[in-house]
Amino acid sequence: MAVPKKRMSRRRRDMRRAHDHLTFTAAVEACPECGGLKLRHRVCEECGTYRGMKVLEVD
Repeated sequence: MAVPKKRMSRRRRDMRRAHDHLTFTAAVEACPECGGLKLRHRVCEECGTYRGMKVLEVD
């Protein structure tokens, strides 16, 4: 079984763990037509518009 030969320093350990604290923040904005939340550069799922044009028919 693999066993580390030397003890890992606190600095090296913390550098490896630096990405564990990062959180994903999606680019969420309000739709200008209906005010619902949507991702940027995506069609609004509530009203079906994209950049001021009706793209989808929504029930």
